[in-house]
Amino acid sequence: MKTFLSNILLAMAWCLITDSFTAGTFLFGFVLSFLIIRFFLPESVQGAYSGKATQILRFHGWFVREIVVANIRMVYHVLTPHSSMTPGVVAVPLEPASDLEITMLANLVTLTPGSYSVDVSADKKHLYVHVIDCHDPDAVRASIKEDFERRILELLR
Repeated sequence: MKTFLSNILLAMAWCLITDSFTAGTFLFGFVLSFLIIRFFLPESVQGAYSGKATQILRFHGWFVREIVVANIRMVYHVLTPHSSMTPGVVAVPLEPASDLEITMLANLVTLTPGSYSVDVSADKKHLYVHVIDCHDPDAVRASIKEDFERRILELLR
């Protein structure tokens, strides 16, 4: 927590030095101060902060790529006159997870074009997802578990 606070204070100092108090300047200062903390302070001072921050950035990059790929697939299906879409609802088994982890998984699946989280079972063991192209339900389950659930659990645990 101290390292995160130091990162914010350094970003604010950057805003003061540049005499610009915009979101872009703060973000640039935040990234710059993160790099300073990451590369110039010993690991004992950094703690787990830089590792978790790097993991969050990787997760964000992965998710943006997933959204772009899903959008390209959706454009293909819309523009192809004889597209062979097979919509369906798939029950995805969930690992024991907290409400936050289940909510994050459901929201990220819903944000991805072509899929929509419909419901969570009462015992919180299954997430029901409607997908626009469900030729292979097992592949859809595996994709959600390996791509989304695994990454979310790694990020939050």
